[in-house]
Amino acid sequence: MIKVLVVDDDFMVAKIHSGYVSRVAGFEVVGTAHTGADALRAVGELRPELVLLDIYLPDMDGLAVLRELRAGTGSPSADPDVIVITAARDLDTVRGAIRGGALHYLIKPFSYEALRDQLENFRSLHRRLSAMPGDAPAVQQDVDRLFGSRARGSSAPPKGVSSETARIVEDILRERTAGGGDLSATECADATALSRVSARKYLEHFVVTGRAEVRLRYGGTGRPERRYRWSD
Repeated sequence: MIKVLVVDDDFMVAKIHSGYVSRVAGFEVVGTAHTGADALRAVGELRPELVLLDIYLPDMDGLAVLRELRAGTGSPSADPDVIVITAARDLDTVRGAIRGGALHYLIKPFSYEALRDQLENFRSLHRRLSAMPGDAPAVQQDVDRLFGSRARGSSAPPKGVSSETARIVEDILRERTAGGGDLSATECADATALSRVSARKYLEHFVVTGRAEVRLRYGGTGRPERRYRWSD
């Protein structure tokens, strides 16, 4: 099992993300932390292989936590990989995460499928590294495979997604966004004659690949509605 530490200042969000992780085979949440200091302490004590790291923490920002982890502060032998999970959209934060060695950067709110894809990519990378002999020099083919595992995300269409239908959904979403509006999965389904489940699959694919963004609209009761906009 790959041990995961979930770091988020919001207790409920941390619980939701922990639930997401627990649904993916091969992963185990070994702890949660709600401050930067607690995150650094938990890394030293629990030795997770992966940290899901929020940026907005009450005592220090997530980038500072990332720098401390890479510097080996407190526990030099604990050096987990990190996936940033945050609502921060500014480029300075994104650059900081990249420079700090984060494997990926997920913008909240994201779907279970988006996190699952990144966890599966990490699992593939973890297995490839474990399968390589530790005393043998790496050859270029091995290195290419490793970096291919890190780079591979949800840019490839999910199973059952056709390029023709994707273009139809894209046109509808672009048209609605150009008019200053946004689109729900139900509205997309009505406009394209797709099922709501299929329409949401295409919309979420665009979100994960960075071509669309999603916002939550809260009503009086029930779960918030996911509203999509094209990112151009």
